[in-house]
Amino acid sequence: MGVTKTVLVVDDDQEIRELLDEYLTKNGFEVITAAEGEEMKRRLAAGYPDLILLDVMMPGDDGFTLCQHIRKSSNVPIIMLTAVSDEMDQIIGLEIGADDYIAKPFSPRQLLARIKALLRRIKPTESQSLPTEAKFIRFSNWRLDTTTHCLFDLETKQDFELTGGDYSLLMLFLSRPQEILDRDTISYATRGRDTLPSERGIDVALSRLRQRLGDKGRTQRLIKTSRGNGYIFTADVVYEDA
Repeated sequence: MGVTKTVLVVDDDQEIRELLDEYLTKNGFEVITAAEGEEMKRRLAAGYPDLILLDVMMPGDDGFTLCQHIRKSSNVPIIMLTAVSDEMDQIIGLEIGADDYIAKPFSPRQLLARIKALLRRIKPTESQSLPTEAKFIRFSNWRLDTTTHCLFDLETKQDFELTGGDYSLLMLFLSRPQEILDRDTISYATRGRDTLPSERGIDVALSRLRQRLGDKGRTQRLIKTSRGNGYIFTADVVYEDA
């Protein structure tokens, strides 16, 4: 039997907290709840959960601010709970580091499927054909540390840590260079599920990674778009064990 996963539910609506606590507990999760940002921070001080459900609209610090706070110290998967009609909330959430979103009102069964899918995604590309001893992966002017998830720019000598979603997306491309990857393949690698009709999340994730790599605008040289087919990573990839 697998290890019980812990989910932190952050929402100011007591009814939603109680509903999700009961439903997720029945489905084998350990559930922790918080009504607002300060309580969330106290919960996190005691240890990070396996996944966080984070409402956007809350008194005090909103979900966006709290997501940014979490991302300063952790890559824990985050699902944002957004307003049903507000696509901008969904896009902003993804841009600042959330891994997925679900619009209110939602069915607990649908949310459970999203949670399971995202947890299945954790480090999915590590099981692909990458040398097991490779600590670093070098491509173009970048070197990726697979232990710390930090990218180092060999030209500017600057580095930064990737979020969980950015790391999964980059590792997918690194494991399958010169291969056209469609949107469903990318969505499954980064979220554990196929993409939904008219979903903008893949576009946001690709745009964010391109910005990280300085690969944006009309001068895309690393991640190129194959119209109607998907995306292809064009750089040579070198694996280093030290």
